[in-house]
Amino acid sequence: MKNLVKIFIVVTVIFGCSFISSAQNPVKIGHIDFNTLLAAMPGIDSVKIKLQNYQQSLTDQMDAMKSEFENKYMDYQSQASGMSDLIKQTKEKELSDLQARIDAFQQKANQDLQAKQQELVAPFIEKAKIAIQEVAKEHKYTYVLNSIEDVVIYKEGSDDIMPLVKKKLNMQ
Repeated sequence: MKNLVKIFIVVTVIFGCSFISSAQNPVKIGHIDFNTLLAAMPGIDSVKIKLQNYQQSLTDQMDAMKSEFENKYMDYQSQASGMSDLIKQTKEKELSDLQARIDAFQQKANQDLQAKQQELVAPFIEKAKIAIQEVAKEHKYTYVLNSIEDVVIYKEGSDDIMPLVKKKLNMQ
């Protein structure tokens, strides 16, 4: 019983000290629109161009595959009445296989485009995060929130640190 009382006293003292120390260090909150920062970073335009070019190459390939399918389908339709059942089945299987390849390509192309975007944008995201962390430490922010529309509903009592981060990134 004595040990239980001692433990209770120690826990109470620890919580009391931590409450007092947190009262001495007030919470300071900052906010930044991370997407706006990212869009304004130097070099991000070249990333957008690279992504557009990559997407266009995938679209061109997809269009070529669709065109091939359409040509084969129209050929099949125009000649179907004179084909034997075996040839019809072979042509239908060929069209079905081609459609499956198109679907698989489209799915893979979407995955590749997302991976390419992540690969190209990741260094900018990392650079922005580091700058935000440095600004937060320099200006003693306890928390920095991403103020994307509809995420931060109310922000009185917080500071917009966009100018500080832009200065840190030499963007003004």
